[in-house]
Amino acid sequence: MTATPATETPAPSEPTTSPDAYEPTERTVPTRARERARYDRETVHAILDQAYICHLGFVRDGAPVVLPTLFGRVGEALYIHGSTGSRPLLAAGKADPGLPVCVTVTHLDGLVLARSAFHHSLNYRSVVVHGTAYQVTDEEECRMALDALVDHVVPGRSADSRPANAKELAATAVIRLDLTEVSAKIRTGGPNDDAEDLGLPYWAGVVPVAPAYGAPIPAAGLTAGIATPDYLAAL
Repeated sequence: MTATPATETPAPSEPTTSPDAYEPTERTVPTRARERARYDRETVHAILDQAYICHLGFVRDGAPVVLPTLFGRVGEALYIHGSTGSRPLLAAGKADPGLPVCVTVTHLDGLVLARSAFHHSLNYRSVVVHGTAYQVTDEEECRMALDALVDHVVPGRSADSRPANAKELAATAVIRLDLTEVSAKIRTGGPNDDAEDLGLPYWAGVVPVAPAYGAPIPAAGLTAGIATPDYLAAL
């Protein structure tokens, strides 16, 4: 990288007291539907690893800002990248001790249609991460993070593409957010209609929602003889 921020990237955070779960905090315990909260690492990691887009929230000039962006998880850290001129990435490098952020991901699994308008809902899986983001200054960690970002979208893709060169690395900034203050929240099942509404003449139930992948479309000018990779067929 061509520039070094004012603060050094700290070492990844130590694991929480339980090796299998994150410690609940005031910010990670929901005020409603607490029974839907999950703190085990297996659930949190699965929700993160199956998501393509996260929403990065931070405060800029006294006002909240939320940006959709790509991310990748490596162990107990999330990596997010952008231009070296990106405001949140610049702030993560200049701020001391880093940039306070909130990162969320959400999967929509179903439309829950109740007999009453009040009880309509969604089936979902979500993760919220609170913490301080730091700009990555070590080139080796930066390259590792960029590979993780590519492989997060399509596993195996980083080994089947040209890695970033020096010019591209100089134009790219990466921030790291350690998974320390984390919670998941999940809703499953059908509508929760009131007992007195069960006999109403309205359809009720769940409409499942799931991602769909089409057949890969080769780029214009693709060299003849290059077959569709097996890792794409796995999607």
